[in-house]
This record gives sequence, C-alpha cells and structure tokens, in this order.
Amino acid sequence: MTHNTPRPEPIWHPTPAFAQGTEVAGLMRWLATTRGLHFADYDALWQWSIEDQPGFWGALWEYLDIQTDQPPEAVLVDARMPGASWFPGARVNYARQVFRHRFRGACPAIIARSEARADREVSWETLAVESARVAGSLRALGVGPGDRVAAYLPNVPEAVVAFLACASIGAVWTLCAPDVGPASVIARFTLVEPVVLIAVDGYRYGGRDFDRREAVREIADALPSVRHVVRVPLLVAASGQGRFPAGPSWAELLEGPDAPLEPLSVPFDHPLWIVYSSGTSGTPKGIVHGHGGVILDHAKAIRFHLNMRPGDRLCRFTSTGWIVWNLLVGGLLVGCTIVCLDGHPNHPEPLAPWRWIDELGVKHFGCGAAFLTAAMRSGVSPRRHFAFPKLESIGVTGSPLTAEGFHWAYGHVKENLWLISTSGGTDVAGSFVGGCPLLPVRPGELQHRLLGVAAFAFDDSGRTVVDEVGELVITRPMPSMPLRLWNDDDGSRYRASYFGMYAGTWRHGDWIRFFADGASVIYGRSDATINRHGIRMGTAEIYAALEDLPAVADCLVVDLEYLGRASFMPLFVQLAPGHALSPALEEEISHRIRTRASARHVPDAVVPAPAIPRTLNGKRMEVPVRRILLGSQPADVASPDTMQNPESLAFFERYRSMLPS
Repeated sequence: MTHNTPRPEPIWHPTPAFAQGTEVAGLMRWLATTRGLHFADYDALWQWSIEDQPGFWGALWEYLDIQTDQPPEAVLVDARMPGASWFPGARVNYARQVFRHRFRGACPAIIARSEARADREVSWETLAVESARVAGSLRALGVGPGDRVAAYLPNVPEAVVAFLACASIGAVWTLCAPDVGPASVIARFTLVEPVVLIAVDGYRYGGRDFDRREAVREIADALPSVRHVVRVPLLVAASGQGRFPAGPSWAELLEGPDAPLEPLSVPFDHPLWIVYSSGTSGTPKGIVHGHGGVILDHAKAIRFHLNMRPGDRLCRFTSTGWIVWNLLVGGLLVGCTIVCLDGHPNHPEPLAPWRWIDELGVKHFGCGAAFLTAAMRSGVSPRRHFAFPKLESIGVTGSPLTAEGFHWAYGHVKENLWLISTSGGTDVAGSFVGGCPLLPVRPGELQHRLLGVAAFAFDDSGRTVVDEVGELVITRPMPSMPLRLWNDDDGSRYRASYFGMYAGTWRHGDWIRFFADGASVIYGRSDATINRHGIRMGTAEIYAALEDLPAVADCLVVDLEYLGRASFMPLFVQLAPGHALSPALEEEISHRIRTRASARHVPDAVVPAPAIPRTLNGKRMEVPVRRILLGSQPADVASPDTMQNPESLAFFERYRSMLPS
C-alpha cells in the first residue's frame, strides 16, 4: 500500500536551549561520561538501544535508580519472542519505586478534581500512609501474593491508593471503569477470579448522577470467587446501603493497621496487573504485565519521551478503562504530581478542561485525539482566555490526529507547544512510537520510535518497508510485553494473538508508514478490533448485546479510521423477516450496546444490509468488509469459494460511495 502525499513542513522546532535541557539530552551526556558512548543524534541513540538491548536496558536500570534489594544476575536471557527473560534474579516492587519519592515535602502526589466532590490534594506522606493501611486491611481479609483484587472505580484517588496497596503486597490488580455495563465487566472479571471487589456506588458525568449499586450487585453475584465487596461512597450516603452488596467500607479499609509501608520484594516478572484487550471472536484476553517491565517502560516513557521530572505536573484525561490511566499513575514512578480528572471533559462548559490545565500548572496534558477534534469543532480558542505558562506539551493518542488537529492546537492553545502524537497499546502497557523533544513536529506525524522499541513496517511477505504502508511489527523483545495471557497455560493463545502472522515477530494490528528519518504515520487498525476513543473492544461484545433482539437476524460492525477524517463506525444489520429499521429500533439497538457493552461503542450509524458476509465456517467477515469500505475491490479481499454468501459483498461496495466525506 503506497501513499504519494508529500510530507508537511515542520510546525514546531525545539530551540537549542530547550533541547539541551531535556531528559533525553541528559541521558546522552550520562552515557558519554559513564559508558564512553557518544551519539550524534536521537536516531543514533535509538539504533543503539535496539541493537544492544542488554547495554541499553542495563544502563537504564542504573540511570533510573531502580530500587532493589537483590540485583539482577543478567539483563536479558534468551531474546526470543515470546519467551525473553528480563533481569533474572532481581527483586523489585512497583510501590517501592513510587515511594522513594515519599519525602518530597510540599509537592503533592495527587491533585484530584471530580464532578462529584470538592478538589483534593494528596501529599506523598498521605498516599504512603493510606496505601499502607489499605494493604494491611487487604491482608486481614486474606489477600496474599498472586491473589486478584478487582476494582470498579472512576479516576479518583481511591483507585490509586487501592492499586498501590495491592502492588505493595504482591496482589494482582485489575480494573474496569464504572461506565462499562455489568455484562462486559463480568466477562472480564470472571476470567481472573478476584477474591475482593472494590467498587463505587455511583459516579457523576456531565452533571448527571449514575447509580451503580445494582450493577455492582449484579457483578458480585456473578463472581463466586469474590469473598468481600468494598464500597467506595462517591454519590450515595455512606449510611444508605441500598442494593449495594454487604461488606466493608472504604473508610474501614483506611482504619487498617497503622504499620510502616514495607512493599514486598517480588521477582522482576511477578504479575502486577491484568488488563483486557478483546479480539474479534470470543471472550476478552486477560493480559498480564509484570512489576519490573512496567516500572522500566513507564519510567522511560515519562522521563525521556514526555520530558517529565520530579515535581512536574502530569495530567491525562482518561477513564480507568483505558491503559492511559495506568500510564498516568506511572508518573508517580518518577516523582511527578499526577492530576486525576473525573467527569465529562467539557462540563460545565467547553473551556473547563483548559481552565484546569492553566489553574493547576500542568506541564504535560494527555488526551485522546477525539478530545482535541471535539474542541476544534466546538469553536473554542483556549489561548484567548489562558496563557498556559507551565504547559510544555500535549500528548494525543487513541486514534490518529489529523493535520488539521495539529494546526488547531498551535493556533488556538499555545504557539510554543510540543505536540506529541503517540501510538502503542494495552498489550504492552505503553507506546511504540511517539514523542522526542530533540526533533521537529510535523502535522499528522509521530516523531520517532521510542527508545528500546524495534518498531518497523512489514509487507505481506514479512519484508521491512520504508515510505510504504505496512503492518506495524516489533522485531525485538520489550520488558513490558505480556508475561502471558490469563488462563493460557500453554501460551497458544498468546502466540496466535501476536506472533501468528510473522514467526518470532510481534504483529500489532496497525497500519503504519515509517519514513527514513524515523517519523511515522498511523493509518488505523489492520484487524477488526474496535479501538473507539482509545478503548479497545472486541466486536463479539457488541454482537452479544444484540443477540436476543428479535428484529435483528444478523449484524456486523467495523470502525473506519480514515487518515485526515474522523473515525466512522457503522453497524450493519440484517433485519429479521417482517421488520424494518425504524427510529425506535435504532434507539433500542443503541440502548442495548450502551448498557450491555459500552457507551463508547454506540455506532455512528445503523445501516440495513440484505445479508452479512460469512465464511464457510460461519465467521463474520469483518476485515474484508472494512477493506472494501476503505477502497479495496471485493475480489482482492475474499475468495468466493470460502464464503457462504459471496453475493453479499456487492452491497458493501455500493455503500462505500455513500460514506460520509
């Protein structure tokens, strides 16, 4: 797939003074002094970081001052994928790395702003004390190393405290946002059999209150492994239990033993959390990441690719259902103050988030590309109202940001702004390509590969291509790659998910075009997983929401991520005999997806189709349909002799001409 569009001119250049003061430049000076390694530019540094993996990651271990009471025996043993072994023998703990900043003084650890309650600052000392008490209470409830603790919480300090408490005792954390319906939460938590569920009674979004007590009861009833349900009161009075399951309150957990914070030393690859990423058929995958890999990858990304230092204020507008929340909390690893925003981004008015960024002195603000696109379309111009003296950079992810979005940010937010477009995934709990403060910013492009990430574009034959669109692949291991998938004892599902197309090479599922200077452009998903506003969901979960709707005989959904245009997600429905698509039926379809799957995955359009394409073995043909809608010919994407109904593809070829421009 080739694109002949000329590259845009840079919209921003780092000044020499800015570049020399960055954390990347500091790392390069340190490598020259301590290792005798001299690099002419960032590209040379990156090249070394992937060619000498033991040298790079070993140096990073020392530079980042990874806390350990038992040093590693080696850096990397057996660099195969999958199967690489990182830092064998080392014993670490995520919470220990965080709380090395405990005595930072007046600098807060967390600043929290929520629609549901007053602003709150949490000092490092308070964060340590509360985490220690909750850890003690969890131990008293019988939680030990390896046990899973599940949470159904918004982006509030309690979520951070609970996570750090779990990490400190070696328990395994897993989290869903409270705006996700019970069926989708149950599908995830059932996989991992948590022993404790920590849940909010409700949340406020856009000025509306959402009572989640009945949802929590439904979730708890479906999880026989759960022995205790902890209530975090956010909306409903603590004394009014209502339909919420009986169990200890958050206040009772905070009354736990007043013991010193002593995080348990665990092996480098001890499980830290389980996050979820869906395929297109069947249940979601439970992805297990380890303490050491997350510590290294998140500290690296935040120090060098966001240029953040201890005391800097890091804010990312995210729900807890997005891996970006985990990355936000990762700011604590390097001593940043993290800003947790809970609620609708534009409530009570579109300038609200920009006012917060200005008032709170945020240095780096992260958001989904959809957030900036919506701000651009709303007509607001934040720079007319705020100077943003502390704001150095904005990071966008979740979907490609158009060149128009880049120009809007420089024209309406701040002229001297480092705009970072980044792309990665829940699968590795981080990014592959993104920001570098030593390089220029071009509209629509991602500046370079991240350090230690051997990212390339492959064609169908597995050859590296430059200046052509290909599959995003990773050719060498990363410490933050999954330890395994949950309940995948023989690793077969893990290998099939990431290594099935190119043996020994991670295939991520994105179309990407790399340029000779290391910059890149993302062209959207190359598979059928829905990446909606940064939240990945398998199509099977959307279909499940409609499976008992009599009017719908069959359906198929695709997410069309156009370069230069907004994402568009149509749901094609084959109606049962005697039914027609009415406004009432459209509303019923949207309601079911909103409540049973996710409000973020309600389709942009419901389109009646004469038939849904299926293979001979009955699988919906999502990828071929998506490719047809993006411009391919039916004969190029599917063989008629592999289909039950090859004539069904003609409708989608006709529908392509009716797509919004």
